[in-house]
Amino acid sequence: MGILSWILFGAIAGWVASIIMGRNSRMGCLANIFVGVLGAFLGGFIVSLLGSEGISFGFNLRSFGVAVLGAVILLGITGWWSRRRRG
Repeated sequence: MGILSWILFGAIAGWVASIIMGRNSRMGCLANIFVGVLGAFLGGFIVSLLGSEGISFGFNLRSFGVAVLGAVILLGITGWWSRRRRG
C-alpha cells in the first residue's frame, strides 16, 4: 500500500475504533489517522505474537479488523493512562 492508502486505512480504522470506545466526539481527523495507523502496527504485532499473520499488504477485511483491534487497545491504554494521571 502507498502512503495515501495507509492514511485512508488509518483514518477509517481510527474512526471506527473511536466510535467503539465512545471517544468519537473528542477526536478529529488527524487523531483518527494517527490512532488508526499506530493501531494497525500494534494490532499486527499482537496478532503475530499469537502465531497468526498480522496486517497484509493490501486493503482487506482481516487487515481492517486487526487495525481496529489495535486502535481500540491503543485508545483503551491512553484512556486508562489519562484517567490515572488525573485521579
